[in-house]
This record gives sequence, structure tokens and C-alpha cells, in this order.
Amino acid sequence: MPTVILVRHGRSSANTSGVLAGRTPGVKLDETGLQQAAAVAERLAALPLAAIVTSPLDRCKQTATAIAKHHDGLRPATDRRLTECGYGDWTGKKISDLAKDPLWAVVQQHPSAVTFPNGESMRGMQQRAVDAVRTHDAAVGASHGPGAIWVAVSHGDVIKSIVADALGQHLDTFQRIVVDTASATIITYTPTRPFLVRLNDTGSELASLVPKPEAPKKGRGTKGRSTGKSAVQSSDAVVGGR
Repeated sequence: MPTVILVRHGRSSANTSGVLAGRTPGVKLDETGLQQAAAVAERLAALPLAAIVTSPLDRCKQTATAIAKHHDGLRPATDRRLTECGYGDWTGKKISDLAKDPLWAVVQQHPSAVTFPNGESMRGMQQRAVDAVRTHDAAVGASHGPGAIWVAVSHGDVIKSIVADALGQHLDTFQRIVVDTASATIITYTPTRPFLVRLNDTGSELASLVPKPEAPKKGRGTKGRSTGKSAVQSSDAVVGGR
């Protein structure tokens, strides 16, 4: 199966003002966020990306556009299933005020029980986001082969919930996961399990993600050619580590 790079959008004006932006329209990257988007785009420039899929919100589309500039002919596709959680009546409010709401403690300790007032449940957010990533991953694999690499640009809580699913963790543990702005989190899905390759990566090189072909195999039908399939596609973990 392919490898997906989950990129959180760069810093937005809401991040610095302490407001829960949610799905508020028109929230864009601030100057630091634009620099972060350019930096993560530069890190991804060496990779042969097969697709870029983004949340429809402006801050994600700006980040996806910065990434696409390094990949001629690749235009970001939009998928609403990657959008921010529907925080309902919490949208646009100060985080400091929301922390006084009794629901805040439930969000922190038992998020699987949370449905935001006039909004979305956190379980619903996780389900539609995981479905989106797995659907796009299968489509990229069918079109570009098992060694393909693609990018999904989304939001902090959304990416954390995808990571929790990949690790086989209950949603109630997802607040232990940190996903910073403009970070790259990398997952490879295989037939029987996902592998979390990197989490919240904000600075290391990414070129090593390009799949390496297996050693040439001799025998009928191969004629000494490489299969082109990366060893990482195996569902088996390496005992003792790679």
C-alpha cells in the first residue's frame, strides 16, 4: 500500500489569538504560518508525490497550494471529510473561556463521549477522517502502485484521531498525541496493519521515504528485473527493529 504524509496546516491567526477557529470561514495563515507552509513544502519537494488532498478550509488550502508549487501538474483535491471537527457552539470562542465549561474535562479525558453543542461528535470526526484517508490511499495505490507517496493536509484534532486509529488506540487516548502546525506525520497502510513511520516531524529530511526496489530476483518471469515493490509494504514488523 502507499504511504500517506499527514500535514497539519501552518499557524493561523486563530492559533495566535487563542480562539477555537473550527470551521469559521476566512481564517488564513499568518506570516509565521506562511513561512511554515513554505518550509514543509520545501521538505516535500524531493518526493514524487502522487496526490495532494486537502481540507476545504482556507488555512489548509494555503498549505496544500504551497506544497503543490514544487510538483508540476499536481493540483490539490478537496475532501470535506478532512475538514476540522464541527465544534458547534464552541466555534469562535476563546480557549480560556471554553476551559471553564464542564464539557472541557470530558473533551480531555473521555472524548469518545463528546458531541459538541449543535456540532459534531469526536467519534464522527474520527470515522469520516479515517474513511477519507483509507479511501484515498487505496485509490492512489490502484493508480500509482504500492510504493506511491501522497499528502493529506488537515487539522490537529483530525490528524491526532487518524494516528490513534493507526496505532490501534482508543479515541480516549488521542489527547496524548501532539501534532504541531506544519508538521508531517507519516503512515503506511499494509493489508493487515498500519505502520506509524513518523509523528509530528517538523525538521528532518523526508527524501528517504522514496521506496527502494527490492534486490533483483532470478527465476521464471522475473529475468533478473527488480519487482519495484518496496520491502516496507510487508505487514510484518521486523523483530528487533529495522
